[in-house]
Amino acid sequence: MKCLAYFGKKLEHLCCNLYKSFKSLIKSSLFVFFYQINPFWIQLAYFLLISLLGYLALKISTPRTTSSSSSKIKDIDIFFTSVSATTVSSMSTVEMEAFSNTQLIIMTTLMLVGGEVFTSMLGLRLERSKFRTPKPKPSNSLELVLVSDSGLANPKQETHDLESDTNFSSNDTSLKDASMKSLAYVVLVYLLVIHIGGSSLVAMYTGLIPNARETLTKKGISVQTFSVFTVVSTFANCGFVPTNENMIVFKKNSGLLLLLIPLTLLGNTLFAPSLRFLIWVLEKITKRVEYRYILRNTGEMGYSHLMSSVQSWFLFLTVLGFIVLQLIVFCCMEWNNSQGMDGLSWVEKLVAVLFQVVSTRHSGESVFDLSAISPAILVIFIVMMYLPPYTSFLPVKQQEEELVPRNGRERKNEKKTLFQDLLFSQLSYLVIFIVLICVVEREKLKTDPLNFNVLNITLEVISAHGNVGYSTGYGCARARQVNPNITSCKDAWFGLVGKWSNFGKFIIIIVMFFGRLKKFSINAGKAWKLS
Repeated sequence: MKCLAYFGKKLEHLCCNLYKSFKSLIKSSLFVFFYQINPFWIQLAYFLLISLLGYLALKISTPRTTSSSSSKIKDIDIFFTSVSATTVSSMSTVEMEAFSNTQLIIMTTLMLVGGEVFTSMLGLRLERSKFRTPKPKPSNSLELVLVSDSGLANPKQETHDLESDTNFSSNDTSLKDASMKSLAYVVLVYLLVIHIGGSSLVAMYTGLIPNARETLTKKGISVQTFSVFTVVSTFANCGFVPTNENMIVFKKNSGLLLLLIPLTLLGNTLFAPSLRFLIWVLEKITKRVEYRYILRNTGEMGYSHLMSSVQSWFLFLTVLGFIVLQLIVFCCMEWNNSQGMDGLSWVEKLVAVLFQVVSTRHSGESVFDLSAISPAILVIFIVMMYLPPYTSFLPVKQQEEELVPRNGRERKNEKKTLFQDLLFSQLSYLVIFIVLICVVEREKLKTDPLNFNVLNITLEVISAHGNVGYSTGYGCARARQVNPNITSCKDAWFGLVGKWSNFGKFIIIIVMFFGRLKKFSINAGKAWKLS
């Protein structure tokens, strides 16, 4: 018995050691995976996984039985829709009213977890976890020791000392950790307040305004589902709307459009200035040292959406300038357009045009049929969709100042690998994608040139890359102008890509992923010299 007890203890000790070794191996593997590999691969894996889960959820869920096209949705179109929602692109190959209420809820979830604000919040949490995780101590190097909150002898005295110091040190790891935690909470509250408040306001509007409520009732769409879906889509700058016609059926509802315009800006182009303004307000009200540290050390926080005061102002003015420019051009060329502006008062026209040009940058919601808009305006839309969200005008002196670190030390040039040198610019890749689409769909370019032309294909590709979702659609009337014998054509409310081949759709799926992750290649192509 004693021998059995002895071997039992030895076995228990061995199992304990094996468990500790396995646990240490898992921790080391996770550390290498999350903290050592390029963030590009982490985000690519994230979007691929969410897209696959979304595809499975949409596949097994029941579509609308009242929709004539619900039983004809192909697997490629289901996956295309899942990718489009996850990458907040709103490119469509299926009419939106073909999806059931359950499927709309699934798409709402995909848009929420794929939105830039949500994913940036996850990145901030990961960055804070990386900052707090003890690094393995290499040879001949100094170990970074983190000071925990429990190690403070007198927290009140510590806070008082920090508040009295006007020049915060970026090496104060405890303060930086607390500031990153506060920033994560601010972003979370920002996200929740806008979604809850926006959904409530949209539901209240659609419930009180008879024509808006009747539109949803005729289409069999729940007011609650429409409100949450539209607010999540607008804030994430996706552009999906539960109705087939997008926002065209609501172009006379100026109040609804005015509610959605701020959500479009707050979720994308003006997120950085709004976040800084919110932190500035919180610092003035609470006098907390963490908020002051965030405002004075934007570069140290590791959050790309946190900008300096000067950068925020220039970004705000640039966004405003783009909106005013588009508004003037659109009004000058389309104000008397009987097809798009018919039946609208001058106030409704102004609000509708404002909504359209605000959505152009990245939201993709539309109150006008783009196929009826002047080609000159479509070219302007293409340029606006190509521009990154934080495109801003900065004077040369300011740019030089931003490149100089605050501690006065020169930054080390990043080592370029051969792979990085071989990368093209984003514009080069877009040209390649457009050429590929033209090759794949060359027969349709010959037989149906009014629908399949280079301008429409370019708009489709740039829209997918910018994660916008604009499309001229497919018109049977345009097809019959070239071939009057067409009788089987049926008009449908989805993008031009819905009429492409499966290979063409697959190329657009790649473009949507490429566009969602374009921030990792924003500076690519600099190794190529044109002169």
